[in-house]
Amino acid sequence: MIDMEVVNLSRIQFALTALYHFLFVPLTLGLSILLAIMESVYVMTGKEIWRQMTKFWGVLFGINVAMGVATGITMEFQFGTNWAYYSHYVGDIFGVPLAVEGLMAFFLESTFIGLFFFGWRRLSKRGHLTATWLMAIGANFSALWILIANGWMQNPVGAAFNMDTMRMELTSLSEVFFNPVAQAKFVHTVSAGYVTGAIFVLAISCWYLLKGRHTEFAKRSFTVAASFGLASALSVVVLGDESGYVATEHQKMKLAAIEAMWDTEAAPAGFTLFGWPDQAAGKTHYEVKVPWILGLITTRSFDKELPGINQLVAHGEKRIASGLIAYRALQILKQDRGNQTALQDFEEHGQDMGYALLLRRFLSDITTATPDHIATAAKTLVPDVLVMFWSFRVMVGLGMFFIFLFTVAFYLSAKRHFQHRWFLRLAFCSLPLPWIASELGWIVAEYGRQPWIIEGILPTFLGASSVSSGQVWISLIGFAVFYTALAVIDLFLMFKYVRLGPDKTLTPSPSSTLPISPN
Repeated sequence: MIDMEVVNLSRIQFALTALYHFLFVPLTLGLSILLAIMESVYVMTGKEIWRQMTKFWGVLFGINVAMGVATGITMEFQFGTNWAYYSHYVGDIFGVPLAVEGLMAFFLESTFIGLFFFGWRRLSKRGHLTATWLMAIGANFSALWILIANGWMQNPVGAAFNMDTMRMELTSLSEVFFNPVAQAKFVHTVSAGYVTGAIFVLAISCWYLLKGRHTEFAKRSFTVAASFGLASALSVVVLGDESGYVATEHQKMKLAAIEAMWDTEAAPAGFTLFGWPDQAAGKTHYEVKVPWILGLITTRSFDKELPGINQLVAHGEKRIASGLIAYRALQILKQDRGNQTALQDFEEHGQDMGYALLLRRFLSDITTATPDHIATAAKTLVPDVLVMFWSFRVMVGLGMFFIFLFTVAFYLSAKRHFQHRWFLRLAFCSLPLPWIASELGWIVAEYGRQPWIIEGILPTFLGASSVSSGQVWISLIGFAVFYTALAVIDLFLMFKYVRLGPDKTLTPSPSSTLPISPN
């Protein structure tokens, strides 16, 4: 039987490290582009204040990147320590984008980060600007390959099961790269990162304006953040619509859980604006629906139904039964590769074998499964509906708020009205919100595909390493302590240099360790 304590502890540990690491990723993506924009204005205008802006925000960018690297490396090690069978089973596919990310994107990004900080005196204006843009492109390339790997876990294309090795193997790199789920996740995640960077710059600029410090610097930073942020916030909504459409095609259960849609809805389905899902009862209390909206967004049609949770569970039972046929055929083929009946059964039902593996949570020998076992396993296909329902709605609500915030900011910057203290306070208090939205987005994406570590192929509980719960507890506590220390250091450094401001931050002193000079 599966030791679910080890599985759950391993999931908690990976969730902790992944969510913590992603605190730094969106700010890196957003600030890298903003730095390139600011330096572009400096090169075009020759005004010194734009170089000062690039350098100051670059200091905060550097702190953030250092923390992101420290937390990202430990995350990848967990595939070998906590998820060894997963790495063995799909390493030929999953390892390819991770390797490319490390060899190309990470080295490209880190090389030009070095040129950004140390090249102000050594490179020409245009040469340094080129390095800054390549640094930003490298950061986005890094995100691209990571999200290709993640997208494959959500929609495993370009791969096939090999009976000789008993593993999944790569069959088409182009299918993995152009996976529609991966592409939708990339553009949506990157644009959300741009929103995070824009709010970070906007909020700190508003704080300076409230304090009456560095006002010319803050006004220009405010203006850049408002323009870039409005475009990014609008793109998040458009690209989020694409993610919803892709989920309709490839992850129907995730979409049904997000909407707490218990039964199939007639076309076009309505969007539940508010409600309280009750998974035990299979219904949603206090439901308030907006007609047609969900169907139009997810199917882009007036005549396509959306399957409900109950119907998807029933369909899951059929796929588990089909997968059992493939699993039994595979056991025969291990002994007799020439058995044509078994080979035909495997070819016909092999795409459902992952569903049969869900039974391993309840049975050591799944060939003895009964209809009751199949029904019980099918119920595990449903993620926590309450978590999915509200995580999605809070995320979307914050996205709408960001559009409002940047629209007002853009209007005020266009009118040169930077004195409205109500807005300055609102923008400053909004600083943590994009991180909340991003983390909720990842909860929807990752928690929503449970019980799968690879959608339809490998259940999460089968991917864990053969370790004891005590070992996982030790590493979990170690990570928690280490990451808490990093959080304290990060916040201390960020607060320190924001309080100092651009004048003192960019002025060299005998004790300064910043890789920045004023010349």
